[in-house]
Amino acid sequence: MGWMSRFIAVVAFLAIGVIFSPETFGSISSSDGLQPPKLSTYLKLAHLLCFSTAFGAALWVTFIGGIIMFKNLPRHQFGNLQSKMFPAYFAMVGVCCAICVTCFGYLHPWKSASTSEKYQLGLLLSAVVFNLANLFVFTPMTVEMMKQRHKVEREEQIGEEVGWSKNVEVAKVNPKLKAMNKKFGMIHGLSSLANIMAFGSLAVHSWYLSGKMNL
Repeated sequence: MGWMSRFIAVVAFLAIGVIFSPETFGSISSSDGLQPPKLSTYLKLAHLLCFSTAFGAALWVTFIGGIIMFKNLPRHQFGNLQSKMFPAYFAMVGVCCAICVTCFGYLHPWKSASTSEKYQLGLLLSAVVFNLANLFVFTPMTVEMMKQRHKVEREEQIGEEVGWSKNVEVAKVNPKLKAMNKKFGMIHGLSSLANIMAFGSLAVHSWYLSGKMNL
């Protein structure tokens, strides 16, 4: 099943869920006081879907997918794959967080929002900022540094192994590679920190949302 087919299937299931929800059926009859879904209902749906998408993607990429790939792919192949995946990942999560900010800000205007609601808006905004910083600053720097290091490693005939073992050994006798490792580690560390901060902001927001649920 292609990407478009999967997307259409998801949208179809969502549409069916909305059409056959009790709220939609209830809107047909006014005897029980139910009204057609309001704008706030759609905004809450958009907020929930975008938040869950951003949180799920961040959880998978940060703690599961990336680790599995690193432990099973040749290092250069892993790096090249990450260089293609991370821009798409940060763009998607950034857009989802931006939609969450828009919906949450509309539903909870700043002047009438409670202190906790203002904190939540700040957390969502910070998630947007961290993802944009990764998308436009740290990721391009990391990818460029990775390409330069790959070139040096190919000259040393390493990089097709899984893990860091050969890089560490060669760096002990190659000052250029050692310097590159240090610079790459610093830039990659800043990128990882920004990603963790964005994920942490979403995790705190998930606690807020759980307190609003009536199951």
